[in-house]
Amino acid sequence: MLMPWLLSGLGLVILLFAGDALVKGAVNLSLRLGVPALIVSLTIVAFGTSAPELLISVKAILDNAPGLALGNVVGSNTANILMVLGIPALLATMHTSECSTRKTYNQMIAASVLFIALAFRGVFDWIAGLILLAGLAYMLYDAFGDAKDHRHACRAGAADDDEEPEGADPNMAGWQIALFLILGLIGLPLGASLLVDNATIIAQTYGVSDTVIGLTLVAVGTSLPELATTVMAALRRQADVALGNVIGSNMFNLLAIIGIASLVGPIEVDEAFLRIDLWVMLGASLLLIPFVYLGRDITRLWGVVLSALYGLYLLIILI
Repeated sequence: MLMPWLLSGLGLVILLFAGDALVKGAVNLSLRLGVPALIVSLTIVAFGTSAPELLISVKAILDNAPGLALGNVVGSNTANILMVLGIPALLATMHTSECSTRKTYNQMIAASVLFIALAFRGVFDWIAGLILLAGLAYMLYDAFGDAKDHRHACRAGAADDDEEPEGADPNMAGWQIALFLILGLIGLPLGASLLVDNATIIAQTYGVSDTVIGLTLVAVGTSLPELATTVMAALRRQADVALGNVIGSNMFNLLAIIGIASLVGPIEVDEAFLRIDLWVMLGASLLLIPFVYLGRDITRLWGVVLSALYGLYLLIILI
């Protein structure tokens, strides 16, 4: 039974590196073609960093393992709040009292409520997919407007002071851009195939459902990039980056990943999601209220609480 675990880990590693390569290649190609950095940041980078979750969900649907697809998204959103914010807070207090994230937080809660409402239809079909993608389009349009206004307000007479998006390198050669794109486009489906196929074998061997594997092994694995980003943001005292990273990732998971995946094929909603997991996801999201609305910092004590809650949740679904 060691081999499926090793191959699952290999698939996850390939996914993470391929997703990073795709972002770097796409960002630099877009800037080379004259696409504004602002648009690149709001679209290509956002979608690129969600590519592993998207490929996993699509592959799971094609392999008739919808629980893995849904578990990946719901589990990742829960992990993003309890684990991705909890563990960094153990290392350093995140001064979220200095952040202004109310608007994006409200959008995340709205996306969560919409997602849960659609889940009670029993299936995420093409109708639900189009509704979720419409919500994504609104979110991107609103974010683009806010970012554009902010850049204009901060321009201070400069011709163009747009910050370069993540992965941008003005000196990157054309062959390097092509190499990053090729590695990303080949690595993503390969990594998704390895991870989904072997995670399914693990689930069958231990007699657990693909839903549980999606909520645990796959969800934690695909949350590792967010965890790494948040740890560095916490150590650098960039609480706005840490909190914004989590909120943005959760919105994209709900609206983009399941929105696109449900157009590939219907995603049946297991009864366990309606009883427990969706409400845990929403409850975890509501735990951010003190930090978003009441001016609280995420202290080490809060780090202990959030991490302990996530450990308890994993224990409950694995027993």
